[in-house]
Amino acid sequence: MSNAAIIPVRPQRDPRIDVMRGLSLLMIFVDHIPDDRLNWLTLHNFGFCDAAEVFVLLAGFSAMLAYGRSFERDGAISGLRRIALRCGRIYLFQVGLLLTTLLVVWSWSNHYHLTSKILAPILDKPVAGLAHGLTLRALPSYLDILPLYVVLLAVFPLVYWGIRHNMWLALGVSAAIWATAGLDHSLNLPNWLDDDGWYFNPFAWQFLFAIGAVLSVQVTANGGALPQRRWLVWLCGAYLAFCFFQAAPWHDWHLPNFQLFAMAMPDKSHLNVLRIVDVLALFYVLMSSAWVRSVAKSALLRPVDACGRHSLEVFGLGCLLALFGRLVFRTDGVSMATEFGVNLIGLALMCGAGLWLDHGRRHSSGSTGLPPVRQYWVPAQRH
Repeated sequence: MSNAAIIPVRPQRDPRIDVMRGLSLLMIFVDHIPDDRLNWLTLHNFGFCDAAEVFVLLAGFSAMLAYGRSFERDGAISGLRRIALRCGRIYLFQVGLLLTTLLVVWSWSNHYHLTSKILAPILDKPVAGLAHGLTLRALPSYLDILPLYVVLLAVFPLVYWGIRHNMWLALGVSAAIWATAGLDHSLNLPNWLDDDGWYFNPFAWQFLFAIGAVLSVQVTANGGALPQRRWLVWLCGAYLAFCFFQAAPWHDWHLPNFQLFAMAMPDKSHLNVLRIVDVLALFYVLMSSAWVRSVAKSALLRPVDACGRHSLEVFGLGCLLALFGRLVFRTDGVSMATEFGVNLIGLALMCGAGLWLDHGRRHSSGSTGLPPVRQYWVPAQRH
């Protein structure tokens, strides 16, 4: 596909993408609540990668679908304008989440006479802290994914241009930047709250985003799925099994340790290669399976699908719900009742919000009742 143009084809929608993204958002909510035993069942317990890797991979995948067409059909100016507007919207969500989090934590801490941990530097120096926070130079834990998304989306035009002209060269440049960031951890953006810089180092995580964009083209070129090769499915399955045995919290599950050998968990901040291979193996198994596609269409998964369709809004809601969950745990302690209540209310509200937003989209799309769909892209044939 070197130097191939990218053109739109007949619109179609793969429910696996939205279901995977929706599941990632629900797992991010659970993972953002320390001491919540439900996070024993989230993705990071079954392999080296977690929901963040899935989210970023699908971000690159979706960016190629959403903005690649705009560049091809409407030109560079229109495409850049759409990306700028989206970046601005994500930034406003980040600011809203930051300000709301600070207000809630400050009020809760004063009422219950608690000392804030994560946000203490900002609350102690509110002027400097807010200035750094609004310029994305102070990223509290749990509020560091959207800034990464802003940066990745801002560089998407370069990713698109590289893939359009030479896929392998584009991936090679992206891989070189990732490798450099892995070797030299000073290659990062500054974080006033952490001397090590951004937890999700954008120089490393851009590689997974670029891979997602390339996979978007390849999936579309193969009729909306990756070609299933039995040997590759077995190879991916074997690697996923290895990741499971090495990463599973056997002690927490009150089971014998089935690790094949002792090893440190692969670095997440700079995106260790083992984590990349893990999420790619999972993606291949899911996107090459017709059975998974059929299951993703199930009515039972419609709430999850709806969360994936409205990822930004559902993510923002999930962040605030997780914040209240952490505060409730800290104030009232962790018990089966509080865990059950926090998880049930949080997951139900996120799914409910997704369905409500999806209903609004369906209603506004006209009498057909069908939501707007993204388009896939295939390489133009060279003559």
